[in-house]
Amino acid sequence: MIKNFEQLPLVLTVPQVAQALNLGRDTTYNLVRAGIIHSVRVGHQYRVPKAALMEYLAA
Repeated sequence: MIKNFEQLPLVLTVPQVAQALNLGRDTTYNLVRAGIIHSVRVGHQYRVPKAALMEYLAA
């Protein structure tokens, strides 16, 4: 689990989000696909803004 969220990049991949939240990759993809964690699609890949991750944690 990431201890210092300030060091995260502004935009994260789903595996980076999974590592930051200490969740499995499939669980994280399910949260992203369901819209629980807001993301942006770039081609066939999801990108999660750091602000969206912080918003998810604040909920």
